[in-house]
Amino acid sequence: MTATITLDDRVARRLREQNPGLDVGPLEPLLGGHSGLTYKVRTGDGDLVVKAVPEGQRPIGRHDMLRQARIMETLGATAVPVPRIVAVDESGPAWFAMECVAGESLEPVLDTPPVEPAVAAARMRRAATVLPLLHAVPVDTIPDAGDPLSPGAELARWQRTLDAVPPELVGGGGELLRLLAADLPEALPPTLVHGDYRLGNILAQDTEPAALIDWEIWSLGDPRVELGWFLVFADGANFPGVGREVPGLPSEDELIALYTGDGPELRDMNWFNALGRLKMAAIMGHNLRRHREGRHHDPDQERLPDTISQLIRGGTALLA
Repeated sequence: MTATITLDDRVARRLREQNPGLDVGPLEPLLGGHSGLTYKVRTGDGDLVVKAVPEGQRPIGRHDMLRQARIMETLGATAVPVPRIVAVDESGPAWFAMECVAGESLEPVLDTPPVEPAVAAARMRRAATVLPLLHAVPVDTIPDAGDPLSPGAELARWQRTLDAVPPELVGGGGELLRLLAADLPEALPPTLVHGDYRLGNILAQDTEPAALIDWEIWSLGDPRVELGWFLVFADGANFPGVGREVPGLPSEDELIALYTGDGPELRDMNWFNALGRLKMAAIMGHNLRRHREGRHHDPDQERLPDTISQLIRGGTALLA
């Protein structure tokens, strides 16, 4: 009988093919991720992070590890800070290994432990200046990009998410959708968008961004969608009951100005700011629904209703 080749075996074999005699330790699961399997592995050349398609899962969407590896390999030649890809194995289940970048990735208004306010403010300002580097990557250099999402297509996508949530969990969400649909902005030329750009996905060393991580949902789209999402996390008042207000964080206007620099003023940012709030309300409503239906028991989800209401109110006020 042929012995089963484990992921540990495959990773060690590939790394030693590239570096004969390399000392490779066992895979250590890293918890907290939501796509694929994530491990840390210690080697004689330093620690690596391995991401793999779960056994039995199709390598699509969030589980498409090769697509994640390719975009990081592409960005390795740019000014966008990303982990260096060390190895890629396309045989199923696919996996890739990247350098383990030292740093802290915490959302100041949400995560524990709290970030010292001055450090949080400096990180947020730096993130606002890194984002245009990402959006400046030439689209014709990006592999597996797919069709870009227009603002209307983005709104339709999140309407489907919101429509799957019982209306009583997202009160006012329908009116916010109506306001957004009634005034769709004209799309800007599409750019590369990370899909979840925020400090919680940026490894920072003190105040400097060392690596933008978690590339599961990258795509091409309107850059203002990404900026609007980033702004949701700039104010703890958006998250009553689940977050905190951090004194001294830059205002939304300052962050937009840092993003644009000497470039032209961005049109319709209230619309994209409101869309960001709708997206977060839809995600939280979905999570609360799953908890209440017993599909994913998590009593912390019962802290979400006030935040969902605040996000919807805030988005509606931006468009009123």
